Amino acid sequence: MKTLLTLFLLAFTLPATAQLLTEYDKQYHFAAGALVSAGTYTLVYAKTKSKKKALIYSVASSILIGTLKEIADSREKGNRFDKRDLLATTYGGLTIGVTFNLFTKKKP
Repeated sequence: MKTLLTLFLLAFTLPATAQLLTEYDKQYHFAAGALVSAGTYTLVYAKTKSKKKALIYSVASSILIGTLKEIADSREKGNRFDKRDLLATTYGGLTIGVTFNLFTKKKP
């Protein structure tokens, strides 16, 4: 039931940014978020054996890294904080975090 509710709620947010990942820059941000999330999920799950903590930390780490990157970019002359870059990074982290969470088996 919880999974169906999550998918239902995501169905309303995805069409709003359907073309986000057609830009090469956003694809790099998505990949960076996915890499950070995968590494964080693996480390946290290895330490805690908690799928819930691993998911939360992996998504939060991709959001944090994306935010720090955009803050660094906004300090450059002629550049600004790009919310769409942050969104692409977050999507990458969320995609990998949820995927790992779904396919990680609980040990008896």
